[in-house]
Amino acid sequence: MLIFGLGYSAAVLAGRLRSQGGGGGWTVRATGRSGDLDFADLDAVEGALAESTHILSSVPPQPGGGDPVLESYGEALAAQAEARGAWLGYLSSTGVYGDTGGAWVDETAPIGGGRRTARAEADLAWQALGARVFRLPGIYGPGRSPLDRVRSGAAHRIDLPGQVFSRVHVEDIASGVIAGLAGPPGVYNLADDLPASQNTVIEEACRLLGRAPPPLLPLAEANLSPMAAAFYAENRRVANGKARRMLGWTPRYPTYVEGLRALV
Repeated sequence: MLIFGLGYSAAVLAGRLRSQGGGGGWTVRATGRSGDLDFADLDAVEGALAESTHILSSVPPQPGGGDPVLESYGEALAAQAEARGAWLGYLSSTGVYGDTGGAWVDETAPIGGGRRTARAEADLAWQALGARVFRLPGIYGPGRSPLDRVRSGAAHRIDLPGQVFSRVHVEDIASGVIAGLAGPPGVYNLADDLPASQNTVIEEACRLLGRAPPPLLPLAEANLSPMAAAFYAENRRVANGKARRMLGWTPRYPTYVEGLRALV
Protein backbone atom coordinates (compact mmCIF):
# COMPACT_ATOMS: atom_id res chain seq x y z
CA MET A 1 0.00 0.00 0.00
CA LEU A 2 1.06 3.54 -0.77
CA ILE A 3 -0.25 6.14 1.67
CA PHE A 4 -0.28 9.81 0.84
CA GLY A 5 0.08 11.67 4.13
CA LEU A 6 1.25 9.43 6.98
CA GLY A 7 -0.50 11.41 9.70
CA TYR A 8 -2.13 10.34 12.95
CA SER A 9 -4.87 8.07 11.56
CA ALA A 10 -2.90 6.73 8.59
CA ALA A 11 0.05 5.81 10.81
CA VAL A 12 -2.19 3.59 12.95
CA LEU A 13 -3.51 1.93 9.80
CA ALA A 14 0.03 1.41 8.48
CA GLY A 15 1.05 -0.26 11.73
CA ARG A 16 -1.93 -2.60 11.59
CA LEU A 17 -1.22 -3.56 7.98
CA ARG A 18 2.47 -4.17 8.57
CA SER A 19 1.75 -6.45 11.53
CA GLN A 20 -0.90 -8.57 9.84
CA GLY A 21 -0.05 -12.23 9.53
CA GLY A 22 2.34 -12.36 12.48
CA GLY A 23 5.02 -10.17 10.93
CA GLY A 24 4.42 -11.19 7.32
CA GLY A 25 2.06 -8.34 6.64
CA TRP A 26 1.81 -5.62 4.08
CA THR A 27 4.57 -3.51 2.60
CA VAL A 28 3.57 0.10 3.26
CA ARG A 29 5.24 3.13 1.71
CA ALA A 30 4.17 6.67 2.46
CA THR A 31 4.68 10.37 1.99
CA GLY A 32 4.64 12.75 4.92
CA ARG A 33 6.96 13.58 7.79
CA SER A 34 7.07 9.97 8.97
CA GLY A 35 7.04 8.45 5.48
CA ASP A 36 9.88 7.23 3.30
CA LEU A 37 8.89 9.23 0.21
CA ASP A 38 9.11 12.93 -0.61
CA PHE A 39 5.75 14.03 -2.00
CA ALA A 40 7.50 16.42 -4.40
CA ASP A 41 9.77 13.71 -5.84
CA LEU A 42 7.57 12.86 -8.84
CA ASP A 43 9.75 10.03 -10.13
CA ALA A 44 9.98 8.26 -6.77
CA VAL A 45 6.29 8.62 -5.99
CA GLU A 46 5.17 7.52 -9.46
CA GLY A 47 7.53 4.55 -9.16
CA ALA A 48 5.91 3.60 -5.87
CA LEU A 49 2.48 4.06 -7.44
CA ALA A 50 3.38 1.66 -10.23
CA GLU A 51 4.32 -1.00 -7.65
CA SER A 52 1.29 -0.54 -5.39
CA THR A 53 -1.87 -2.59 -5.45
CA HIS A 54 -3.57 -0.28 -2.93
CA ILE A 55 -3.38 3.50 -2.59
CA LEU A 56 -4.85 5.63 0.20
CA SER A 57 -4.82 9.39 0.66
CA SER A 58 -5.30 11.15 3.98
CA VAL A 59 -4.13 14.52 2.63
CA PRO A 60 -6.73 17.27 3.13
CA PRO A 61 -7.46 19.86 0.45
CA GLN A 62 -5.46 23.06 0.40
CA PRO A 63 -6.89 26.08 2.26
CA GLY A 64 -7.70 27.78 -1.04
CA GLY A 65 -9.20 24.63 -2.55
CA GLY A 66 -7.77 21.83 -4.62
CA ASP A 67 -6.58 18.35 -3.65
CA PRO A 68 -2.74 18.21 -3.69
CA VAL A 69 -2.65 14.48 -4.42
CA LEU A 70 -5.07 14.64 -7.34
CA GLU A 71 -3.40 17.76 -8.74
CA SER A 72 0.03 16.09 -8.75
CA TYR A 73 -0.79 12.42 -9.30
CA GLY A 74 -4.40 12.25 -10.49
CA GLU A 75 -3.52 10.92 -13.94
CA ALA A 76 -1.21 8.27 -12.53
CA LEU A 77 -3.86 7.20 -10.02
CA ALA A 78 -6.51 6.91 -12.72
CA ALA A 79 -4.14 4.86 -14.87
CA GLN A 80 -3.37 2.51 -12.00
CA ALA A 81 -7.04 2.02 -11.25
CA GLU A 82 -7.92 1.39 -14.89
CA ALA A 83 -4.95 -0.69 -16.00
CA ARG A 84 -4.26 -2.71 -12.86
CA GLY A 85 -7.48 -2.43 -10.91
CA ALA A 86 -5.65 -0.75 -8.03
CA TRP A 87 -7.68 -0.19 -4.87
CA LEU A 88 -8.13 3.50 -4.07
CA GLY A 89 -9.14 4.97 -0.73
CA TYR A 90 -9.61 8.48 0.66
CA LEU A 91 -10.03 9.70 4.23
CA SER A 92 -12.66 12.43 4.06
CA SER A 93 -14.67 14.24 6.74
CA THR A 94 -18.26 14.20 7.92
CA GLY A 95 -17.90 17.98 7.87
CA VAL A 96 -18.97 17.77 4.22
CA TYR A 97 -22.56 17.34 5.46
CA GLY A 98 -22.61 20.75 7.09
CA ASP A 99 -25.03 21.60 9.88
CA THR A 100 -28.04 19.30 10.23
CA GLY A 101 -29.41 20.84 13.42
CA GLY A 102 -28.51 17.68 15.32
CA ALA A 103 -30.41 15.37 12.97
CA TRP A 104 -29.04 12.01 11.88
CA VAL A 105 -27.24 11.99 8.53
CA ASP A 106 -26.14 9.09 6.32
CA GLU A 107 -24.25 8.73 3.05
CA THR A 108 -27.29 9.64 0.92
CA ALA A 109 -27.39 13.19 2.30
CA PRO A 110 -26.25 16.10 0.11
CA ILE A 111 -22.79 17.52 0.74
CA GLY A 112 -21.01 20.80 0.10
CA GLY A 113 -23.44 23.14 1.83
CA GLY A 114 -21.35 23.72 4.95
CA ARG A 115 -17.97 25.25 5.69
CA ARG A 116 -16.05 22.34 4.15
CA THR A 117 -16.65 23.11 0.47
CA ALA A 118 -13.07 22.28 -0.57
CA ARG A 119 -13.30 18.96 1.28
CA ALA A 120 -16.62 18.19 -0.42
CA GLU A 121 -15.08 18.85 -3.83
CA ALA A 122 -12.16 16.55 -3.06
CA ASP A 123 -14.57 13.93 -1.71
CA LEU A 124 -16.49 13.96 -5.00
CA ALA A 125 -13.31 13.87 -7.09
CA TRP A 126 -12.09 10.73 -5.33
CA GLN A 127 -15.50 9.14 -5.78
CA ALA A 128 -15.22 9.82 -9.51
CA LEU A 129 -12.00 7.78 -9.54
CA GLY A 130 -13.82 4.81 -8.00
CA ALA A 131 -12.31 5.19 -4.53
CA ARG A 132 -13.65 4.00 -1.20
CA VAL A 133 -14.30 7.30 0.58
CA PHE A 134 -14.29 7.07 4.37
CA ARG A 135 -15.98 10.07 6.02
CA LEU A 136 -14.66 10.63 9.52
CA PRO A 137 -16.08 12.69 12.42
CA GLY A 138 -14.07 13.90 15.42
CA ILE A 139 -11.03 11.63 15.82
CA TYR A 140 -9.57 10.67 19.18
CA GLY A 141 -7.08 8.11 20.46
CA PRO A 142 -3.78 7.74 22.33
CA GLY A 143 -2.15 11.11 22.86
CA ARG A 144 -5.04 12.97 21.24
CA SER A 145 -8.15 12.70 23.38
CA PRO A 146 -10.32 14.56 25.90
CA LEU A 147 -8.23 12.92 28.61
CA ASP A 148 -5.12 14.66 27.33
CA ARG A 149 -6.93 18.01 27.18
CA VAL A 150 -8.16 17.61 30.76
CA ARG A 151 -4.67 16.67 31.99
CA SER A 152 -3.11 19.68 30.26
CA GLY A 153 -5.77 22.12 31.42
CA ALA A 154 -6.90 22.81 27.84
CA ALA A 155 -10.37 21.27 28.20
CA HIS A 156 -13.39 23.53 28.21
CA ARG A 157 -17.17 23.33 28.44
CA ILE A 158 -19.29 25.65 26.34
CA ASP A 159 -22.84 26.62 27.26
CA LEU A 160 -24.54 25.57 24.02
CA PRO A 161 -27.72 23.56 24.73
CA GLY A 162 -28.39 20.95 22.06
CA GLN A 163 -24.84 20.87 20.73
CA VAL A 164 -24.00 17.33 19.58
CA PHE A 165 -21.60 15.60 17.24
CA SER A 166 -20.14 12.19 16.43
CA ARG A 167 -16.63 10.88 16.97
CA VAL A 168 -14.53 7.79 16.24
CA HIS A 169 -11.55 6.11 17.88
CA VAL A 170 -8.47 6.02 15.65
CA GLU A 171 -8.28 2.22 15.96
CA ASP A 172 -11.80 1.98 14.53
CA ILE A 173 -10.73 4.08 11.55
CA ALA A 174 -7.98 1.56 10.85
CA SER A 175 -10.33 -1.40 11.17
CA GLY A 176 -12.88 0.35 8.94
CA VAL A 177 -10.36 0.94 6.17
CA ILE A 178 -9.14 -2.66 6.46
CA ALA A 179 -12.74 -3.86 6.19
CA GLY A 180 -13.06 -1.65 3.12
CA LEU A 181 -10.19 -3.43 1.37
CA ALA A 182 -12.65 -6.13 0.33
CA GLY A 183 -15.65 -3.84 0.00
CA PRO A 184 -17.13 -2.17 -3.07
CA PRO A 185 -16.29 1.40 -4.05
CA GLY A 186 -18.47 4.02 -2.44
CA VAL A 187 -18.85 6.30 0.55
CA TYR A 188 -18.78 5.03 4.12
CA ASN A 189 -19.28 6.89 7.39
CA LEU A 190 -16.95 5.58 10.11
CA ALA A 191 -18.48 6.90 13.32
CA ASP A 192 -19.34 5.48 16.71
CA ASP A 193 -22.86 4.66 17.87
CA LEU A 194 -23.42 7.43 20.42
CA PRO A 195 -23.21 11.05 19.28
CA ALA A 196 -22.87 13.33 22.29
CA SER A 197 -22.07 16.88 23.26
CA GLN A 198 -18.50 17.94 23.85
CA ASN A 199 -19.47 18.84 27.41
CA THR A 200 -20.67 15.31 28.13
CA VAL A 201 -17.45 13.78 26.86
CA ILE A 202 -15.27 16.20 28.83
CA GLU A 203 -17.28 15.48 31.97
CA GLU A 204 -16.72 11.74 31.51
CA ALA A 205 -12.99 12.32 31.02
CA CYS A 206 -12.90 14.35 34.23
CA ARG A 207 -14.78 11.64 36.10
CA LEU A 208 -12.31 8.99 34.94
CA LEU A 209 -9.37 11.14 36.03
CA GLY A 210 -10.96 12.19 39.32
CA ARG A 211 -10.93 15.87 38.44
CA ALA A 212 -13.55 18.60 38.65
CA PRO A 213 -15.03 19.61 35.28
CA PRO A 214 -13.93 22.99 33.87
CA PRO A 215 -16.39 25.87 34.27
CA LEU A 216 -19.29 26.22 31.87
CA LEU A 217 -18.61 29.28 29.71
CA PRO A 218 -20.64 31.23 27.16
CA LEU A 219 -19.23 30.81 23.65
CA ALA A 220 -18.16 34.46 23.52
CA GLU A 221 -16.00 34.05 26.66
CA ALA A 222 -14.27 30.81 25.67
CA ASN A 223 -11.52 32.47 23.56
CA LEU A 224 -11.83 29.82 20.87
CA SER A 225 -9.89 29.90 17.63
CA PRO A 226 -11.96 30.62 14.49
CA MET A 227 -11.69 26.93 13.55
CA ALA A 228 -12.93 25.77 16.96
CA ALA A 229 -15.74 28.31 16.95
CA ALA A 230 -16.82 27.10 13.50
CA PHE A 231 -16.88 23.56 14.84
CA TYR A 232 -19.41 24.53 17.49
CA ALA A 233 -21.61 26.14 14.83
CA GLU A 234 -22.45 22.73 13.34
CA ASN A 235 -24.50 19.95 14.95
CA ARG A 236 -25.12 16.51 13.48
CA ARG A 237 -25.43 12.84 14.32
CA VAL A 238 -23.62 10.54 11.87
CA ALA A 239 -25.11 7.13 11.06
CA ASN A 240 -22.71 4.21 10.45
CA GLY A 241 -25.18 1.57 9.22
CA LYS A 242 -23.82 1.36 5.68
CA ALA A 243 -20.29 0.47 6.82
CA ARG A 244 -21.74 -2.15 9.13
CA ARG A 245 -23.90 -3.69 6.38
CA MET A 246 -21.59 -3.40 3.38
CA LEU A 247 -18.19 -3.89 5.00
CA GLY A 248 -19.03 -5.97 8.05
CA TRP A 249 -17.37 -3.27 10.18
CA THR A 250 -18.08 -3.17 13.89
CA PRO A 251 -16.39 -0.48 16.01
CA ARG A 252 -14.34 -1.84 18.86
CA TYR A 253 -15.25 1.30 20.80
CA PRO A 254 -18.97 1.82 20.06
CA THR A 255 -19.19 4.88 22.34
CA TYR A 256 -16.88 7.44 23.90
CA VAL A 257 -17.34 5.66 27.24
CA GLU A 258 -15.52 2.50 26.12
CA GLY A 259 -12.99 4.54 24.18
CA LEU A 260 -12.00 6.77 27.08
CA ARG A 261 -11.86 3.88 29.54
CA ALA A 262 -9.48 2.03 27.24
CA LEU A 263 -7.25 5.10 26.96
CA VAL A 264 -7.09 5.47 30.76
